[in-house]
Amino acid sequence: MTASTPPTAAQSLIEVDNVSFGYDARRVILRDVRLNFARGKVTAILGGSGCGKTTLMRIIGGVHAPTAGQVRFDGAVIDTRNRDALYQYRRKLGMLFQFGALFTDLSVFENVAFPLREHTDLSDALIRDVVLMKLNAVGLRGAAQLRISEVSGGMARRVALARAIVLDPTLIMYDEPFAGLDLVSMGVAAKLIRELNDITGATSLLVSHDVPQCMAISDYVVLFANQGRIIAQGTPAEMMASQDPEVRQFVRGEPDGPINFHYPARPVVEEFGASA
Repeated sequence: MTASTPPTAAQSLIEVDNVSFGYDARRVILRDVRLNFARGKVTAILGGSGCGKTTLMRIIGGVHAPTAGQVRFDGAVIDTRNRDALYQYRRKLGMLFQFGALFTDLSVFENVAFPLREHTDLSDALIRDVVLMKLNAVGLRGAAQLRISEVSGGMARRVALARAIVLDPTLIMYDEPFAGLDLVSMGVAAKLIRELNDITGATSLLVSHDVPQCMAISDYVVLFANQGRIIAQGTPAEMMASQDPEVRQFVRGEPDGPINFHYPARPVVEEFGASA
């Protein structure tokens, strides 16, 4: 099988150019990462816990500045020091947080309306129309007046999705959108992510541990290992057919292989002394 070619800069909305990040010299999370995320496509970012997936999304979102390198959005460098430019940039982003991050003291309607009230000068009538349209897109128009405590976990995730798309973002980022969902809710969420991407023409980045769902809805897949090392990237079909031992172990969930279960440790005698 011939491997697909990664997106070029001209095809990309997001360019990650030699990005490194660490909280200190001993905790390197990302190291010299180079990635392009294609416009209008769904890209899944897979990898084990602690490999830097969510950190990369935070850097793309302007939450963290890279230690080295830069990230470009539509050709412009994302500068976390320029608050005005960062504010304008974030208006083009939609973010679905891992556990929704909904306001529990607000109704479903008001949760979705919140970004519109904060970032636009729309009238109450227009806000109502937009919110109901977005809730209808995720199948929850009838739940508009419910409290967050009155909806299920799967419904709450769909409320969060409606809020993420309410400003018609150019880029939508999903952090573990399937975590904690039952199989039916997971399937609904996956279907919505794919359909909303196709309908809106947005570019979607999807961080997840759920290999089957990601492979089913993604156009392109990037697989990370520790310290932001990219093991492989390609179409879902290419990843599933890979004979690379590390890729094969991860996408098939095999317990034995080059991906270690144990965290690196020194010999017991060396760490605790001969008495150990």
